[in-house]
Amino acid sequence: MVTFLPSRPGRLADVPSFERAIGGAESNVACVLAAAGHTAKWVSRVGADGFGDHLVETIASYGVDTSAVRRDPARPTGIYFRTAGDRATDAHEVAYYRTGSAASAMATDTVDQAALRSGRVLHLSGITAALSDGCLRLLRELTARRPGRPLVSFDVNHRPGLWDTPEGPRVLLDLARGADIVFVGDDEARAAWGLCGAAAVREALPEPDVLVVKHGRGGAVVHERVRDRADFGEDVVDVVTFVPALRVDVVAAVGAGDAFAAGFLSATLRGLPVRDRLRHGHLMAAAALTVPGDLAAPPSRDHADRLAALDDEAWGTLRLGPGWTQAADRAQEEVSTP
Repeated sequence: MVTFLPSRPGRLADVPSFERAIGGAESNVACVLAAAGHTAKWVSRVGADGFGDHLVETIASYGVDTSAVRRDPARPTGIYFRTAGDRATDAHEVAYYRTGSAASAMATDTVDQAALRSGRVLHLSGITAALSDGCLRLLRELTARRPGRPLVSFDVNHRPGLWDTPEGPRVLLDLARGADIVFVGDDEARAAWGLCGAAAVREALPEPDVLVVKHGRGGAVVHERVRDRADFGEDVVDVVTFVPALRVDVVAAVGAGDAFAAGFLSATLRGLPVRDRLRHGHLMAAAALTVPGDLAAPPSRDHADRLAALDDEAWGTLRLGPGWTQAADRAQEEVSTP
């Protein structure tokens, strides 16, 4: 989608002007992964219009392969407007204009299936499932457990305003059960499924090998199924890892969830241990939180690796503010005791 960011805080009715940007859960993740040095491909549909041109050109400028994006001459590119407030507050407003958009026409026969299965990881979002029946059928096909499929990553992204049926939460739960890696916020798990706490979410979602439950400023928990060689065979155990979030001087609380997923997936592709996967997720989220829009320049890989390797005490006292990703050394990182 094309995103319109408000020029000042306030109600949509009171904001006089907006700045054009790009948005979309999957494209955000692709952009962050590409900017972090990975090969990323975005598969979608946009209108054959100026907004579609802007999306494709901007996403490609991050290093993302957009060759599998199809242009739809009969449907427009989706857009949305939002207020400056935190999405978690009642004052936050979002106005979606996606009905009948090119992206809503995605289906098993309107996207490049070979491109979808060409990578090591296929990242999907529950937002796409809400756009149309065709989109939902496509996601059901892609989350079906079949031999030879890529690692399937699924961000629940529960957005009640996008669903035209009360079955949305159940649909999202079914899709998550088919994924290998699942990201969900504890707040959306509570709102969608009435589940409180990572343990309750894991009980409802035992199938994914990796379940990431995000607690915002409280940190994130991973439940990971690990094969443990015992004396009389091999057992599968559920290993739980918690990593606290960083202290961040927040500029805008948008895009952090997509950035977190990208950081976690980046570390997963690199074969890093689960603690470091969570820390890279937090670092990428901190990059997004310290800029006004959905996307931020990530820290260099060396920079992120050095911060992810800090001991627990140093990690707990690290504080990051605007511009920290561009720091050549630790001069722009504030490390203080509580």
